[in-house]
Amino acid sequence: MKRKINVGMLGTKFMGKAHSHALKDVSIFFDLDVEPVMKTLCGSGDHSDLGDLAEKYGWEKWTSDWREVINDPEIDAVAILTPGHLHKEMAIAAAERGKHIICEKPLGNSLAETKEMLEAVQINKVIHMTNFNYRKVPAVTLAKKLVDEGRLGEIIHFKAVYQQDWVVDSDWVWRFDKKQAGSGSMSDKGSHIIDLARFLVGEMTEIVADSKIFFGSKPVAGTLERKPVTTDDTCTFLTRFANGAMGLFMTSRVSTGHKNFLSFEITGTKGSVIFNLERLNELAVFLKDEERSVQGFRTVLATEPSHEYVRNMWPTGHTIGWEHTFIFQYYEFLKGISENKNPSPNFLDGVKAQEIIDAALKSVEEKRWIKI
Repeated sequence: MKRKINVGMLGTKFMGKAHSHALKDVSIFFDLDVEPVMKTLCGSGDHSDLGDLAEKYGWEKWTSDWREVINDPEIDAVAILTPGHLHKEMAIAAAERGKHIICEKPLGNSLAETKEMLEAVQINKVIHMTNFNYRKVPAVTLAKKLVDEGRLGEIIHFKAVYQQDWVVDSDWVWRFDKKQAGSGSMSDKGSHIIDLARFLVGEMTEIVADSKIFFGSKPVAGTLERKPVTTDDTCTFLTRFANGAMGLFMTSRVSTGHKNFLSFEITGTKGSVIFNLERLNELAVFLKDEERSVQGFRTVLATEPSHEYVRNMWPTGHTIGWEHTFIFQYYEFLKGISENKNPSPNFLDGVKAQEIIDAALKSVEEKRWIKI
């Protein structure tokens, strides 16, 4: 009989739905030595709503007190999906009680917070993971394979954008408050493309950045009140990589027409690849070693059994969706618990991403290059 892993989830909204779906389905697609049990869902708000939500998502119990989940001796692992300013206290409390932890990105709202969280999971020897789920897209892992095998040659530059437009017509939400959300687009979107850059190309050594708030206040839904916006709407930055490559990045939540446009391009001396999250099953590949008359970018559909995770999903050509990346994350997280081995990306990757975010914020303030 498989060992049961009782999971508690802190957070119910957008991410609560995505993580619940992944926990419910991960055992359908992957053979694991452990079995996740959706034990307790924790959220804020009206109790009757929480009960309905727990039943809808598939949780056995619910509570509005996160400490009740952390202190429950039945709980083996905790998923932290709350606004960023709550991550540190929850993660440290969970680690001290021996709970394994998967935490949403950005890991914390500052480098100091993330270092405390990393120290807590290391001291208490619990399995930990940061939910940089885009590492798990099969097309992205294919790009990683081409880089690692030297098929692209020496990497010259990495270019990435993460553009959305939801802020343009939105009411005020917690993501506009720096105390709750960190720096804004730089934390929320920048953390993803920074992690992808580290995963695909390597560590960064220097950064120079600029950011701007275009909407200084936002209306509060259902009232005549407006509240100030203290998080950036967009940020652009240049980086230098330890291996000599150059980096160009932009994050924006005011890019009209873009809904969830995360795109990166890796350019090497022997080839290049281009990825677009809105077409997440595809990778555009250019290789110089092909006969010149037929050279050009070609679209590779990453749905073959040879592509990471796909053999456990659907037949060739049957594409995956955004939600499946969370299933892949939970597979790695639960396998890590089973093998007592930290999966990747973990809290150290969350710290590394925050180092770059903090350096970017310092660069904006001081208007100069900052060493990482």
